[in-house]
Amino acid sequence: MPSVTLSRWTVAYFVVALSAFMLAQLLMALGWGFPGAPLAAPATLALVHIIALGWLSLVMCGALFQFVPVITAHRLHSNSLPLPTLICLVAGIMSLVFGFLQMMNAVPQSLPGFATAAALLGTGFGLVLWNLGRTLWAARPLPLPAKFIVAGLACLLAVAALGITFALTLAGIFSSAFSLRLLSSGLAIHVVAGLGGWLTFTAMGVSYRLLGMFMLAPEQDRASTRRVLALGSGALAVAILGGVAAIALGAGIGVVLLLAAALTLAALVYYGRDMHHLYRTRKRRVIELNSKMAALALLSLLAAIVWLGLALTTGQLPRQAPGIAYLTAFGWLSGLALAKLYKIVPFMTWLECYGPVLGKTPTPRVQDLVVERKAIKWFALYFAAVWLGAAALIIGLTPMFRLSALLMLVATAGISMHLLRARNLLDVAPARRLPDGARKPGMLHSFSHDH
Repeated sequence: MPSVTLSRWTVAYFVVALSAFMLAQLLMALGWGFPGAPLAAPATLALVHIIALGWLSLVMCGALFQFVPVITAHRLHSNSLPLPTLICLVAGIMSLVFGFLQMMNAVPQSLPGFATAAALLGTGFGLVLWNLGRTLWAARPLPLPAKFIVAGLACLLAVAALGITFALTLAGIFSSAFSLRLLSSGLAIHVVAGLGGWLTFTAMGVSYRLLGMFMLAPEQDRASTRRVLALGSGALAVAILGGVAAIALGAGIGVVLLLAAALTLAALVYYGRDMHHLYRTRKRRVIELNSKMAALALLSLLAAIVWLGLALTTGQLPRQAPGIAYLTAFGWLSGLALAKLYKIVPFMTWLECYGPVLGKTPTPRVQDLVVERKAIKWFALYFAAVWLGAAALIIGLTPMFRLSALLMLVATAGISMHLLRARNLLDVAPARRLPDGARKPGMLHSFSHDH
């Protein structure tokens, strides 16, 4: 593929993220956190942040460092900053989990867990915003998918600011009436900014480009896509800015969140239509496994939307919110991430290994780096386990939820093994594996060169 520069440390982000994801699944299978503990329990909060930061945010950052330059046709501002960024983020996540363990009296109280986490995560996400922000600014005027990413990065700024405020308030450094009110009433805003804005809205923008690129579908610049951007951005602005303003004024945020939910539902309806159009107009007639599994992730998003609509109309949103968040995080976001990793890792490996010899000697195709018929069972198990977990939350059966987490862990490990095989070219015929001039990729680092 012409004009693609490899992100040097993206694969390292993926390795750390998958490790965090499997750790979280193991903890869930062992009964750690919700539903075996209350939502506000320190164990639940630690688990949630391992998933949201250690898995979803790291895999998103790694993907953005590689694909924002593809989406904008502009080089990444710095190809060396992602390494110190990753170090800060991992150390910050560990410090944050340590802080939650301190709340449980499970570790010594002498170390400032929350304050350290605030400093490290603030630095790490600040570097993410600087690197991607400079890249996007230099690439103006931006294509439509990149505008979703801009909105998602604005939400990352909001979620980081809220998270730092929470951490410093818990550490006793902030003690104003506003910071205390924000800590007690602002959790929903924090979740919306993170799960709905930074992760989901950014994933939507990336999906327009990646699904189109990998299925050979026409570029999406439709009126409906612009409506998704406008309605989604409006929903996030109402929820975040309106919610914080309501808390500052001492008012409730229920009405604000209901208005944001209505705008969100409208945006997601248009997004669903766009995704249907993208699949229908693709030029690649045989859909690859990654795109098939992305469709299952979209189906999970649809189920979460229906669940949200039912919860709103029946007044059951507070009770159903954990299940909706679970299906969004594991079915939609994690399912999409795993599906796209199954394409991105072979794609990057192929570029790194065979890019220098393209046109000079016969090389394998990207699809030759994977064996879909062997991998599909792990994806099927993963989505079945996620939906089993959602059913367990609906009927309130904790042992069934723990079983679903164990099955997810097995499935994720199986998918990870296929990614490892692709990275090591193990499914390429030995005679074609390393022609003269090709280089075997490293496990954590990509050799950056232009193609």
